[in-house]
Amino acid sequence: MGMKRVFDIFCSFFGLLLLSPLFLIVALLVATTSRGGVFYKQIRVGKDFRNFKILKFRSMRPDSDKKGLLTVGSKDNRLTKVGYFIRKYKIDELPQLINVLVGDMSFVGPRPEVPKYVEMYNDEQRRVLSVRPGITDYASIEYRNENDILAKSDNPEQTYIDEVMPAKLKLNLQYINDMSLYVDIKIIFKTFFKIFD
Repeated sequence: MGMKRVFDIFCSFFGLLLLSPLFLIVALLVATTSRGGVFYKQIRVGKDFRNFKILKFRSMRPDSDKKGLLTVGSKDNRLTKVGYFIRKYKIDELPQLINVLVGDMSFVGPRPEVPKYVEMYNDEQRRVLSVRPGITDYASIEYRNENDILAKSDNPEQTYIDEVMPAKLKLNLQYINDMSLYVDIKIIFKTFFKIFD
C-alpha cells in the first residue's frame, strides 16, 4: 500500500469522525426542506475505466439529471435553497470521504467524469484514468466558478465539451506528471482557501 493510499485512509476516517455532527445537521436540512433522499448518487468513471457511484449530499430536486448533467449558473433553478448553500461552500462534496475510505477515490486526483463525456476523451486524455480520481485537483481550483462560466454560454454543453473539459483535462495531466504527497497537501490547502476566498 502506497503512502498516498495510507494518507487517504487515515484522513478520510478521521475526517468522517470529526465531521459527523456536520453530516447529521446537513442530512436533516436536506431531508426536511425538500422531497427526495439525503444523498445523491451518480455513476462516474474511476481508475482503469471502472465505474463507481459518487456520493454527494443532494442539492437538487429529484430527477434533475433528466434536464441535463451539467449545473448551469450558481442560481440553477433545479437547486434547492439548502442545495445552493451547500454547493457554494462545497459541503455537498463531503460524503465523498466515504468514496475515499473505500478506495473509489483519493483526496487529490482528477475529478471523476460521467461516462458520456469520458467516451469523448482522446488517447492522451485517457491517461487521467490511470490514477484514482479525487475530491479536488488543479482543475477544481481553476474552474471553481465553472457553473457561472457555462451560464454565459448559448450552448452550455457544447462550451463544456469544446472549451472547459479539454482545459481541465490538461490540468489533470499536469497533476499526474507532478504527483507527490507534497503536491497533494499543497492542492488541499489551496482548495480550502479558495472555498473561503
